[in-house]
Amino acid sequence: MFPVKKRSSGSVSLPAPVGGWNARDSLGDMPATDAVYLTNWFPAPTELLLRNGHTQWVTGITGQVDTLMAYESGSTSKLLAIAGGSVYNVTNPGAVGAALLTGLSNSRWQYCNITTSGGSFLYMANGTNTPYLYNGTTWTSITGASTPAITGVTTTLLNNPIVFKSRVFFTEAQSLRAWFLPTLAVGGAAQSLDISAFAYKGGYIVQHATWTIDAGYGVNDYYVLYTSKGQVVVYGGTDPTSSTAWAMVGVWDLGTPVGTRCMYKYGGDLLLLGKDGVTPLAAELQSSRLDPRVAITDKIQSAVSEAITSYGSEFGWQLLFYPEENQLWLNVPNTVQKTQYAMNTITKNWCNYTGWNATCWELFNDQPYFGGNGFVGRAWYTQSDNGSNINATALQSFSAFESPGQLKRFTMSKPIFRTSGSPAIYSNINIDFNLDVPVTTLNFTPTSSGTWDNALWDVGVWGGGLNVLQQWQGLNGVGYYGAPIVKTSSQGIDVRWVSTDLVIEKGAVL
Repeated sequence: MFPVKKRSSGSVSLPAPVGGWNARDSLGDMPATDAVYLTNWFPAPTELLLRNGHTQWVTGITGQVDTLMAYESGSTSKLLAIAGGSVYNVTNPGAVGAALLTGLSNSRWQYCNITTSGGSFLYMANGTNTPYLYNGTTWTSITGASTPAITGVTTTLLNNPIVFKSRVFFTEAQSLRAWFLPTLAVGGAAQSLDISAFAYKGGYIVQHATWTIDAGYGVNDYYVLYTSKGQVVVYGGTDPTSSTAWAMVGVWDLGTPVGTRCMYKYGGDLLLLGKDGVTPLAAELQSSRLDPRVAITDKIQSAVSEAITSYGSEFGWQLLFYPEENQLWLNVPNTVQKTQYAMNTITKNWCNYTGWNATCWELFNDQPYFGGNGFVGRAWYTQSDNGSNINATALQSFSAFESPGQLKRFTMSKPIFRTSGSPAIYSNINIDFNLDVPVTTLNFTPTSSGTWDNALWDVGVWGGGLNVLQQWQGLNGVGYYGAPIVKTSSQGIDVRWVSTDLVIEKGAVL
């Protein structure tokens, strides 16, 4: 007779999935530090951080805010919002004031800032209305007879103003022509740059931008145009009016652009938002689309591709770099729930955010703001979502715990946190590649911390530093592979997930 093998019970410890969201690799071969889902958990280098919240910065706006613009003039900065065909000053928090400009046919505009001898200006255009020039006080509708005026082109066709080599450049709506003004001027005779002979696939220019090899503005700048057929045309030089000081660098066939805000200056490179994901232009030109790993969204490309297939025609696709928190955000205009795919710019690991119903973004005074329905929100601000709890969910990668052919019974789980309070926590485990996350309602009641000179001694609750929180929770799962689930809900406190301990009983091979 053979002896009966007893069950062996032991514990294992898994680090929190700081490798971030993985929507690329096989579920059976995913690193232990990755996650199948990672919502509202930001993957810092050493732990996961519950994302910060938002507040409704300015309220009472009529309609959906589709554009945010930052006007800069020396020490003067203003944040402007466009909604319902009107422009509002949303620099300061509170109820919105009277509109600064009304009567626009839509609220989806592009803009740039330029300073000349005549002052500091914001130029905005949308390819339907006349462009508008703002000097900090007055709005001027730019026509062929205004002061200043743009001549040589029908101004209602002008879109996407940018500054390149001290000139304002525009694209022409539904055309393969761009237009540029004289140097350091906001008006004058516009001259055209026609790329139809080189963009042989046809289509029209969706966006154009400055590509700066040296991460600044200087002699290494290139002028880049991105067409609706996925072709990128690059020019170099200092003077587009001179054949000796201006030349084409090349034409490349890349992925079709997604959205109208599909180019974004990022450090010393230019990011393209297309059907291949988010790719740095330098790497994209070298790979000629042959190597998908050049996309910074490579690790979540399956999710990005699925979102583009479902919502690629929706307005609101946009990138935003938030340097203070080392984050790059991709706004995804999901029609059910707008989300943001967030990358840690240090580790290049990803997660996704929900709860910020954003259509557009702008960085103002180094802080992120977004356009909502009837309000402008300030993101990553406070530790609640406009007074509501912040909810986070993670499904870590599946593991066989070094015994892939052996049946296991998972009995207990202990997620370990560093936190300034007592968040509501749910811990469980998914078995054998089941991706469903249990629907649970976590109840959390915020506790106000005392402030010095206001709270009563021996009565007020004092906020403190980060303490370690670890509590065992019972499990009831039997299978060969297991993936920890951790959910939390809180507001007003700092929550950081460090690791998870599991108690496992190993059984027979069959």
